[in-house]
Amino acid sequence: MADFRQQALDYHEHPTPGKISLALTTAAETAEDLALAYSPGVAEPVREIAANPDDVYRYTNKGNTVAVITDGTAILGLGNLGPLASKPVMEGKALLFKRFANIDSFDIQVKNTTVEDFVNTVANIADSFGGINLEDIKAPECFAIEKALIERCKIPVFHDDQHGTAIVTAAGMLNALDVQGKQLKHAKIVCMGAGAAAIACMELLISCGAQRENIYMLDRKGIIHTRRDDLNEYKKLFANNTDKRTLEDAIDGADVFVGVSGPNVFSAEQLSLMAANPVVFACSNPDPEIKPELAHATRDDLIMATGRSDYPNQVNNVLCFPFIFRGALDVRARTINAEMKVAAVNAIREIAKEPVPAEVLKASGSVSLEFGPQYIIPKPMDPRLLERVAYAVAKAAVETGVAAVDMPKDYMGKA
Repeated sequence: MADFRQQALDYHEHPTPGKISLALTTAAETAEDLALAYSPGVAEPVREIAANPDDVYRYTNKGNTVAVITDGTAILGLGNLGPLASKPVMEGKALLFKRFANIDSFDIQVKNTTVEDFVNTVANIADSFGGINLEDIKAPECFAIEKALIERCKIPVFHDDQHGTAIVTAAGMLNALDVQGKQLKHAKIVCMGAGAAAIACMELLISCGAQRENIYMLDRKGIIHTRRDDLNEYKKLFANNTDKRTLEDAIDGADVFVGVSGPNVFSAEQLSLMAANPVVFACSNPDPEIKPELAHATRDDLIMATGRSDYPNQVNNVLCFPFIFRGALDVRARTINAEMKVAAVNAIREIAKEPVPAEVLKASGSVSLEFGPQYIIPKPMDPRLLERVAYAVAKAAVETGVAAVDMPKDYMGKA
C-alpha cells in the first residue's frame, strides 16, 4: 500500500505536475498566423458571433468543451476537504473526458458558502462551455444545485455522482436480472444508502420499470417509511408505507441489494435471507458493503457487482459520462433528460451481450469474457461504448426535441 501511495503521488507530480494541459489546434508559427489568431483577425469571428450567437459553435471550441465543477464537499470517499483538495479529482475527470470521448474539459473549483452562491457562480460562466459536469458535491445540496442550474443554463448540466452511477447501475442490474431469470418490475429491491447516488439509482430504475412500492431504502436510522418525521424532500420520495424497520426486515426475500453507503454493513447472515438467485451491487469504494469472497462463499446462486476494478462486474462511471456528453454535445442538446439516460442504459447493456473484441480482452487482462454472472457490464476500454452510447444519447435528444441540430446520417459518435 505504501508503494502504491508513492506511485500515485509520483504519477501526479512527474513529468509535469497534474494530468492535463492546453494544446493548440491551429497554426501559430508566423506573423500572419498570429495576426489571424489574435488582433486584428480575431475581430471577424467576434463580429459574426455578435450578429448570430450560434456561430460561436463555428468559430470557437465551445461545442467540444465540458466544465468539471465542484465545491469539494464530497470528494470521493474522503468527505468535505474543500475545493482546492478536489483539484486532482477534477483533473482526473478531465483526463477521462479526453481519453474516452475526445472532449476538452476545464476543471473549476468553486469556493462558496451557500447553494445560491455556487449556482450564481456557475450560471454566470456557463455560456463559455458546451456542458457542465458537476462532481463531488454533498447531498442534499447537490439536488438543489443541479435543479437550479438546469433551469438557468442553456447547456446540459449533469451531476455524474448521481446520474452516471445510476445509468451504469441500471444497465448492469437489468442484465443481472436477465441472467437470473427475473424481471425488474417484479423485483423487491433493498437500497442501503439514501444520498445522491442512491436516490438517482432508484429513480432511474423506476424509469426502467421498477415499482416504487417494491423499493426499501435505508439511511443511518433504518428504513425510510411514511411515519418518519425527519425526512428531507428527496428521501420522502422513497418513504415506504411499511412496518419494516431494519435491514433484516427488508432483506428477507429481497431479489436485489444495492449498496451505496459504506464498508462491511451487509453481513453474510443478511445475504442468506435474500430470495433465490439474488443480485448484489455492493458499490462502496474502496471497501464494499460485503466482500465478494464472503458473498460468494455464502451464496452460490449470486450475481455480484462492486465499484472495484479488481473484481468482475465493476460499476464504473467512465462507462457512461464521456459518451453521454459526446452525444449531447454533438447535437447541441440543451439538457440531458430521462429519455437520454434510459437510451444510455440500453446501449450499455446491449454491448455486454455481444462478443467481446480481442483488443478489449487484452486491455482488461482477460482470457475470455462472455455474457453471464461474471460479465454483465462492458469493460471501460471497450471502444464500442463511444459510438453506441453517444449515438443512442444523441438520437434520444433529437427525438425528444432538446437538440438544436440534427444528427448527420452517418453519425456514430466522434472519436
